[in-house]
This record gives sequence, C-alpha cells and structure tokens, in this order.
Amino acid sequence: QIQLVESGGGSVQVGGSLRLACQVSGGYNGYCMGWFRQAPGKEREGVAILSTIGEIAYYADSVKGRFTISRDNAGITLFLQMSSLKPEDTATYYCAAAHPAVVSDSYCSTGPGKRDFAYWGQGTQVIVSS
Repeated sequence: QIQLVESGGGSVQVGGSLRLACQVSGGYNGYCMGWFRQAPGKEREGVAILSTIGEIAYYADSVKGRFTISRDNAGITLFLQMSSLKPEDTATYYCAAAHPAVVSDSYCSTGPGKRDFAYWGQGTQVIVSS
C-alpha cells in the first residue's frame, strides 16, 4: 500500500531554516500531495499543497513567502523548505497524498482540506524557539 514517511524535523531558532522531506513508496500514481501541520490543541491545517500537473502550488497565507514546496525529479520525494521560521510554526508536520479519483488536478491547485487526502505520514515535529 501507499506509504509516506516524513523526515527532517527538529529544533531551530527563530529566523532559522529547515527542510522537511517525504518519501513516497507503494506505487502512488496520483498528482496531489501536500504538507499539513498540527499544533497541540489546534486543528490540523494545510500548509502547502502541490499539483504535479503543471507544478502549481498552494500556500497558506501564514507561510507565503517563507515556505516552498517541491519534489525531486524522480517524483518519489516531496520537500518543504521552511525559512524565516517563527514560533507559531511550531507543530507536527504531516505529509499527505490525495487519491486521484477523489481530487482533481484543478481542485488540488486551490488547496484541498485534510478530508480530501487519503494517505498520511506519521508526522515529524518542528520546534521553533527564541
């Protein structure tokens, strides 16, 4: 089955940078993948979502200009480059992938919600401190 494994989380200081990676296995052939995050006591929210058809990315307003979502040339690893990190970025970050039968390419580029994603990684923790 489809498996997503995140890595790259850790502790950084305010203003620092961090790159998260999500390795995909199991023969995923969809085209909509993204990153979500969840802080303690808060709802899981979409951070950055990428439609691999046309390489169109959606970003939450809170991270625009600071985060960049991308994938490797082989399409087996999804990345989230995070810069100018703030304390409010502290959360567990999850990689997610949508089933192509559920989420169209056009819908993917608008920033689908968590309920639209069928596959999830276990999460990687990011802590931003002063």
